[in-house]
Amino acid sequence: MSRHLLLLPAPEAEWAQLPPEEHEKGMRSHEQFHADLASGGHTVLVTSPLRPSAEATSMRPDGSGGAIVTDGPFTESAEQVVGFYLVETDDEADLRRICTEFAARGELIEFRDLV
Repeated sequence: MSRHLLLLPAPEAEWAQLPPEEHEKGMRSHEQFHADLASGGHTVLVTSPLRPSAEATSMRPDGSGGAIVTDGPFTESAEQVVGFYLVETDDEADLRRICTEFAARGELIEFRDLV
């Protein structure tokens, strides 16, 4: 059995400006993704959207044995991680197939193996 972290990047500023019907379309896509995972025998251990990256707190070493704590994400970029799935599976190939189908519906997803 293997575990995989599925990261969901998105352009937060663009997403916030989309009309409600586009948000609903995204929710339906995730509902289908959940159904596809379940029908493939993959176990979602945890999933969640994340608060906007502007509300993040970043912590990094200050070079003197302490830490610098700042508001906001580590980097400024067009896309931020906006949610995730932690999935356990016996069939990585099928999980990758389902993720590919999810992306084909217009979704962004990054597939990462847990060490």
